[in-house]
Amino acid sequence: MQAEDMESSMESPNLEFEYGDTDTLTAELSELYSYTEEPEFALNRDYFEEDFRSHVTLDTVFGVLPAARGRRWIELTVEKQKAYVMRLLDALEVTDRDKRLKVARAILYLAQGVFDECDTEVDVLHWSRHNVFLLYDMGIFTALLELLSMEIDNNQACSSAVRKPAISLADSTELRVLLSIMYLMVETIRVQTEDDRPEWIAAREAFKNELGSPLYNGEPFALLLFTMVTKFCSMNAPHFPMKKVLLLLWKTILFTLGGFEELQEMKVRTREHLNLPPLPEDSIKVVRAMRAASPPASAMELIEQQQQQKRGRRSRRSAFVDSLEGDSPYPKKQPLVKQDSLDTYNERDPFKNDDARDEEEDPEDTDSGIEGEVDPLDRDVIIQPPPPPPPLRPPTERVNFPKGLPWAPKVREKDIEHFLETSRNKFIGFTLGNDTETLVGLPRPIHESVKTLKQHKYVSIAEVQMKREEELQQCPLTLGVEEVEETPTETLYLGMLPNLSQYVIALLKLLLAAAPTSKAKTDSINILADVLPEEMPITVLQSMKLGIDVNRHKEIIVKAISALLLLLLKHFKLNHIYQFEIVSQHLVFANCIPLILKFFNQNIMSYISAKNSICVLDFPHCVVHEMPELTAESLEAGDSNQFCWRNLFSCINLLRILNKLTKWKHSRTMMLVVFKSAPILKRALKVKQAMMQLYVLKLLKIQTKYLGRQWRKSNMKTMSAIYQKVRHRLNDDWAYGNDIDARPWDFQAEECALRECIEKFNSRRYDKNKNDDFTPVDNCLQSVLGQRVDLPEDFHYSYEMWLEREVFSQPIQWEGLLQNP
Repeated sequence: MQAEDMESSMESPNLEFEYGDTDTLTAELSELYSYTEEPEFALNRDYFEEDFRSHVTLDTVFGVLPAARGRRWIELTVEKQKAYVMRLLDALEVTDRDKRLKVARAILYLAQGVFDECDTEVDVLHWSRHNVFLLYDMGIFTALLELLSMEIDNNQACSSAVRKPAISLADSTELRVLLSIMYLMVETIRVQTEDDRPEWIAAREAFKNELGSPLYNGEPFALLLFTMVTKFCSMNAPHFPMKKVLLLLWKTILFTLGGFEELQEMKVRTREHLNLPPLPEDSIKVVRAMRAASPPASAMELIEQQQQQKRGRRSRRSAFVDSLEGDSPYPKKQPLVKQDSLDTYNERDPFKNDDARDEEEDPEDTDSGIEGEVDPLDRDVIIQPPPPPPPLRPPTERVNFPKGLPWAPKVREKDIEHFLETSRNKFIGFTLGNDTETLVGLPRPIHESVKTLKQHKYVSIAEVQMKREEELQQCPLTLGVEEVEETPTETLYLGMLPNLSQYVIALLKLLLAAAPTSKAKTDSINILADVLPEEMPITVLQSMKLGIDVNRHKEIIVKAISALLLLLLKHFKLNHIYQFEIVSQHLVFANCIPLILKFFNQNIMSYISAKNSICVLDFPHCVVHEMPELTAESLEAGDSNQFCWRNLFSCINLLRILNKLTKWKHSRTMMLVVFKSAPILKRALKVKQAMMQLYVLKLLKIQTKYLGRQWRKSNMKTMSAIYQKVRHRLNDDWAYGNDIDARPWDFQAEECALRECIEKFNSRRYDKNKNDDFTPVDNCLQSVLGQRVDLPEDFHYSYEMWLEREVFSQPIQWEGLLQNP
């Protein structure tokens, strides 16, 4: 029974988590507001009701009873609602900042769903959706954009904030109200529902095109938000509410470019356009169908296992002696017999090491049971006699191995070329370069191997784009000008390109400041300006509430940045591989890889299950229901959720970013080895969620060959999990040290070669003023003289003087012209 208790303590529960673009709409809306902003809900309502009842002439505008006290927004017709919104729109143009702020708060109350007139949270969301589409139809977003630009350029507010010793919530009031309205509009219109009206569907497409097009000051809306991020990180505007800016930026990118499902559809269409074979499977569906593995054990649990195992051996040995002496309740004809080692291998763990003691040598790095494998307590497998009825413990279920691998194997063209090169050197004695068709002189098994490799050959979109770019660089005249489709991704990249490094560095600075493993420094960025109240808490309860609010604030920032970076990488990679590569290189040069590893170098289970939420204070619950009395016990208890959705979402996003940065990059893979990422990543396997474990195992797979034989020997459970869950690359010796690419680590040369390709691509496609040696020159005398030249207006006044000075008065040496130089 003691062994059972220890086994159950090691087992963490399966996390019922479904990965997607975002959390539920209610959760996404609630994360917009800090708990310190709670009093402002009532303020918005009061300003709306004051304006709604005092500035509207009831008889002429509404045509109803003159009594104003019973007037409700939800009782008005759409025409009367539009008339009132038009009046608010006119009031936004007044010069008085205080009056503008009151009008903006009234608009925010409408976007929040006129909650004072609603009885349930569903009603609030319904009227919020109705009002948001109404506000967009009346042109509110454009007016808000102009006000936002004014606030960004408000040098007086920026200089005042820079001089302040402590910045609080009050310093960003106008910006927070404007950004909240814009976020509610973007997020509400972005989300599709089944009961959307036809005019709402048309409005969604129009709004999406507006946000993604260079309609706002000649650039997409996202670039304005990127400018706010860089201005904040340069310490020129410390009062900017960064959490709201990042949330709005993330949702704008998600809306205009598309989420994960749209990316999959775009990838399928692009492969069809390039005449490539269809994708072997839908990766999203495959990962969702995968089961999680049991997490590794800690060092202390492994020590207890070993002690329990020794006690179990002694007890079995004493039972064997008792059976020989006749004291055993079991029949003497069935003594305990040690099973043959070969039978043990066949019936138990197919990837088990030959010597079980090798895995016990290093308890710190040893994995514990991956699901579908034998329990480490049963290393010495012994045939036991049938237990007496009733059984003391249920019979052990037989191990069920998966029927098939979850992923179709893939082969690159480079893998086939290397296989044939090795085979020709071995059997013929010479090679044929990159020829993958000629098989003359090779034995029959090699023919079959090449046939199998070609059946699973996978050509990626990136390979086609790189080959096309190489051809365009070699033949710039004969291949003509490339037709570049003006997609939202292309427009965004073109706008980001001049200041791309600044944007990337600013985002990583914010990610570092929000990471739970970061220590507060005097020169670090203050990301808490829009969560700290004007008056600091004086009671224990207020301090606890503020502490939860601060931790929640940081978690939301990490969530927004991780999702934003992942979306940018995926969309740029699909649009063109070199757009992806330049963003990746900026991330690597800005130390993104060690930053992500630092993020995971914590108790990841504690971060996943953090309770930094107060459900009764979340919007829209807090504006509909009566507020219960908060106590220290209720705050400590937190919610009843098994895990925190946003934290698990952030961890998966960061792991996916790390995979994208290191895939097929030898020097970056070596960075994972140098920064000792293996034990950090192994601890992340404790989170029993299939998608997170998959991306951890991928990162371990690419560096396994560099970790040494002893590490592989001591981590056979992890190796087994990689075999079961990660895609197989045929002829890939990832589990061994004889790697063909195990060349010396020359980070600088590899990155410089990549940077050269990126610069050639950007120069060819985007540099309009380039002075290229291949620019065509017109040398025909007739066509040059026949060209029309635009002359200045005053040219005819001085033309005769010019002729006299430059032509008639200059002697011409005809003999000199006839002579060869």
